[in-house]
Amino acid sequence: MRVNALQNDTVDALCYRYLGSTAGLVERTLEKNPGLAALGPFLPHGTAVELPDITTTSAPAERALIQLWD
Repeated sequence: MRVNALQNDTVDALCYRYLGSTAGLVERTLEKNPGLAALGPFLPHGTAVELPDITTTSAPAERALIQLWD
């Protein structure tokens, strides 16, 4: 997915806004966009950034139900 940076955007802000997480995605975004890190922490307005594809291969872990009273 290709997105454009808004004023004062960072790579992690883009990942969180469009992908919903930053865990491991910031690194993958920087790998996918050579030279992006050289622009500094705040991306210039309008910078095109290619975000990585995220796939969920496993179902989310189910939480055990906790009952306070039986």
